[in-house]
Amino acid sequence: MRLKIITHEKVVFDEDVDEIYTKGADGEFGILKNHIPLMSALDIGVTKAVQADKTISFTTMGGVLQFKDDECIILTTTAERGDQIDVARAKEALARAKARLAEQEAEIDTKRAEAAVARAMARLKATLND
Repeated sequence: MRLKIITHEKVVFDEDVDEIYTKGADGEFGILKNHIPLMSALDIGVTKAVQADKTISFTTMGGVLQFKDDECIILTTTAERGDQIDVARAKEALARAKARLAEQEAEIDTKRAEAAVARAMARLKATLND
């Protein structure tokens, strides 16, 4: 089956895969060849593609997944391959976001800070799977 991961800027991935695992708005799920048609909103998380016993991980920062006729298309605002993520930068972003959440007196946008934590954690998780 074909997996295409597309952002506003580029096609991040466009290859045949054996299995797909991702995080939808209602939880994690997997897709195998000949799956029934499916459309799902995606949450911030990691999408994994399995190619002949090799797993490739991607961060997917929300978006939409559509599966039909053995083709999976993921449209997302941002996606990165796990093996291309700067781990030190992701750790720094996570520390900054957690520090913003910990500042009880500071007037911060809590939802925005929580999303920043989720994005940084997804980026780090994607690096562990490659």
